[in-house]
Amino acid sequence: MPIGAHAVNIRDVEVKARALASENFRPPATKLPSELAALDYDALRDIRFRPDKATWRADKLPFELMYFHPGKNFPDPVRINIADTRGTKRVDFDADLFDYGRNKVDPKKLRGVGLAGFRVHYPLNKTSYKDEVLVFLGASYFRAVGKGQAYGLSARGLAIDTAVPSGEDFARFTEFWVDRPSRADEALTIYALLDAKHLTGAYKFILTPGAETVVQVSARLFFREPVTKLGIAPLNSMYLFGDNQPGGRDDYRPEVHDSDGLSVAYDNGDWIWRPLVNPRRLLVTSFVATNPKGFGLMQRDRAPASYEDPEALYERRPSAWIEPVGKWGAGRVELVQIPTPDETNDNIVAYWVPDKSPDPKKPFDFAYTMRWQLNGQLPVGKGWVVQTRRGRGYVKQPDGDINFIVDFDGPPLRDLKPDAKPEPVVELGGNAQLREKNLFLNPVTGVWRMTVRVKREDAAKPIEMRGKILEGGRTLTETWSYIVPPESEKP
Repeated sequence: MPIGAHAVNIRDVEVKARALASENFRPPATKLPSELAALDYDALRDIRFRPDKATWRADKLPFELMYFHPGKNFPDPVRINIADTRGTKRVDFDADLFDYGRNKVDPKKLRGVGLAGFRVHYPLNKTSYKDEVLVFLGASYFRAVGKGQAYGLSARGLAIDTAVPSGEDFARFTEFWVDRPSRADEALTIYALLDAKHLTGAYKFILTPGAETVVQVSARLFFREPVTKLGIAPLNSMYLFGDNQPGGRDDYRPEVHDSDGLSVAYDNGDWIWRPLVNPRRLLVTSFVATNPKGFGLMQRDRAPASYEDPEALYERRPSAWIEPVGKWGAGRVELVQIPTPDETNDNIVAYWVPDKSPDPKKPFDFAYTMRWQLNGQLPVGKGWVVQTRRGRGYVKQPDGDINFIVDFDGPPLRDLKPDAKPEPVVELGGNAQLREKNLFLNPVTGVWRMTVRVKREDAAKPIEMRGKILEGGRTLTETWSYIVPPESEKP
């Protein structure tokens, strides 16, 4: 074995994934001990990993690993292995790794329950303390943060048949291998084995924490059976209410969301911004593209006053930006928005769907870079949407129209000459009449404000709208793309 090489590499995981795909799928059949099955959410939160037991703490390495105790929310164990130049060693469950708080649990009855997941710690915000920067917990979910960020949206290894009538196939990471870092390393390598009814997969993650935490992802899939819809680089988030969809409830907070919009960057330089909504029923929309430059669920509003929640800290929740590695060809970015009554559910999903379904007889490869950002990815050479507001001021005789306020900012707009005459361009799909559009410079904020007023024709159908700012035939901004969900069911 070469000096510095680890006992496991991606080829080893691919061998395991290929062999697993040749076997029939076996769903997890975990049976928790009654003591754990009876614990509620608060009781499980009282079980804490002992930091002094962290992997690599005694060795004073830059990264440390801590582990999650199983419970009824996360009952399925995963195998976690540490790899170095000498070989691999499994991290076994041990009750001594945990402080059970006020829980009265007999450790003898917990033998063999396994570990539910793990988290990575690194000195992100200050050198004297190792912050939690990456978590793998539950199915194929993981999430990360950069400097000054608070956990928000999540990612998944894969989305299989999401929003398909036959039902979603939830893939699981069943085994991990984590490379032991050196004292000088600023990145950590993690391998994972994915299993699902339709397929298996070998994954490699390279984590580089920082002001913008970067996760490089590469994967090879092996199919047991064809997949109706393959969702690559899926992101999950939460949107309850915000400026474009006021809450209308007894809640002191102006906005509640982990992300406020979907951003898509096209190969030709165009950008789309789609504000999120909390619809009354399932809403699935798509953005067709060829070789996209990137897409992500973003949190653009960073003003604490927009949320007034010093515990949840929505203003510090990260945006997640996906950059394809190589050319992904023709396909679409699909956005799934699900009704939710509260903020405890991730009701927003976004992912890439290739036009050409993978050949189930051949391995399927893809790779991408994830950026967990505070400032977020913005269009290059174009202005961008600052906020979208729905509603009107005082009107003497309400006419039933729907009114939107869209603010744009960015260098191309700030650099306009005093005599420039930018104009708004607004396009509607069917089901609406454009009653009014305006554009003016807000003298207070210095941003350009576009107002759009429309009349819906059928309340049981959505309205699709697009808008941007032009000057002298030149496009100055990204495209604001909005969907007004149906307000009523068809009779």
